[in-house]
Amino acid sequence: MARIIAKHAAAKPDVPAVIDEVGVTDWDDFNARVNKLIHALRGAGLTTGDVFSAYCGNRREYFEIMSAAAHAGWLFVPVNWHFTAEELAYVADNSDSKALIADARFIDTVAEAVARKDFPAMTTKLLIDAEDLPPGFEDYEAFIADHSAEEPEHQCLGGPMFYTSGTTGRPKGVRSSNTQPGGPLEILEMMGAGLPQMLQIPPDGTTLLCGPVYHSAQWAFSFLPLLAGSTIVMSHKFDPAETLKLIDRHQITNVHMVPTQFHRLLQLDEERREAFSGKSLRSVWHGAAPCPPEVKRSMLDWWGPVIHEYYGSTEGSIVSVCTADHWLKKPGTLGKPAPIVEVRIVKEDGSLAGPNEEGQIYVKNLMGSDFEYHKEPTKTAEAHLEPGVFTFGDIGYLDDDGDLFMSDRKIDMIISGGVNIYPAEIEGVLMAHPAVADAAVFGIPNDEFGEEVKAAVELRDGHKASPKLEAELIEHVREHLAGYKAPRSVDFETDFPRHPTGKLYKRKLRDRYWEGSGRRI
Repeated sequence: MARIIAKHAAAKPDVPAVIDEVGVTDWDDFNARVNKLIHALRGAGLTTGDVFSAYCGNRREYFEIMSAAAHAGWLFVPVNWHFTAEELAYVADNSDSKALIADARFIDTVAEAVARKDFPAMTTKLLIDAEDLPPGFEDYEAFIADHSAEEPEHQCLGGPMFYTSGTTGRPKGVRSSNTQPGGPLEILEMMGAGLPQMLQIPPDGTTLLCGPVYHSAQWAFSFLPLLAGSTIVMSHKFDPAETLKLIDRHQITNVHMVPTQFHRLLQLDEERREAFSGKSLRSVWHGAAPCPPEVKRSMLDWWGPVIHEYYGSTEGSIVSVCTADHWLKKPGTLGKPAPIVEVRIVKEDGSLAGPNEEGQIYVKNLMGSDFEYHKEPTKTAEAHLEPGVFTFGDIGYLDDDGDLFMSDRKIDMIISGGVNIYPAEIEGVLMAHPAVADAAVFGIPNDEFGEEVKAAVELRDGHKASPKLEAELIEHVREHLAGYKAPRSVDFETDFPRHPTGKLYKRKLRDRYWEGSGRRI
């Protein structure tokens, strides 16, 4: 077996390793299937350091894919399954992917992407659970069937390269120094043991994955517990009532959620909420977006002091953690930085801020881990204060006790339902519409999602504002970008507020929607 999880396959061969809506794979079978996939992909020509893309939903095969990459020295790109064919083709090409493993439930998008001229040439394209195979694709099961289940030789470190949208242009790949291909497997072994220990996740517990595994947090909060020996139960889409049933049915011990999921759980009727036990839960972690205090208090009242918070990002992993008890004593805090993390608050003039002084949050991992944006040296440099010291673009402060608070975002970003959305990408699509002379995209308050996407446009001569044109512009964005990036509404402006140099004062457009909300993010 890929050796990190060999001990689990040997110790509990008949215990479930992964469970989805379709079925169960025990540790013994999981062992064999991961080995077969490694041998099959090597047979297809993938070598240490190569990259492949995965465009799949939450399913058992995804954990085979992740495990194979982690032990064979490959980078795999977890592509957002909401991406359009245009976005999928871009990521596959930009990442230099040599293979694609896709889920048949997205066959229309996959087929459209592969047919595009900008889709890279690949010798290996696999489809999971397909009834009919498009030209050039192989069936995943048939691909691995005839290969050996024996432990592969020459195992070495591999891992994910997540794509996160940037403040300008297309999504960018984040290459972490923790999972650079070819390194020793001991690095991954330490991650698999260390994160669950830090987050109070029992190694013999059962993890629920109820968010998209293409997201870095969902990967960390499911794949790393798997390496530590946890059974993984997953659902492809989040359903609040079904989530409660899964927790009780499988005696879930730990789960990662975002505030929008809390909001939906709290909207369930009283009968469904009272039927929920939740006694098995040991730790419920949330992050990715600010959680309204009233939502968090309501969840704590319901589920008890098992709901904890962390602050981090795709680029920098977990920076700080805040237990339920600590948050109740100091509402709003993100907790104290983790023992291996140094946090610096840097003011506008470049000096270090004192206690309770706002500034940009910079992070240094004391174990030496860092990141770079794939093929983007300029963007990498812009995110770094110095080598190993980087920012996510957030504004905050450390109080007298050393607790971290976030108060604003410096970078031009929207977080909706825990998902990062970067306006520049949307603005570029709007500007390509023949009616649009200029465009500005920003986030405005939304009770359920935290923020929603708002667009403001100036029209070209000869075009008039109308509900029909608003709908047309929204649909235009949907044709080129994932649906969650499309504006919920469009304002038609006649004169954008600008500096004499021509720079747009986007905050003046945004601030009018946030007045009286009691928050800035």
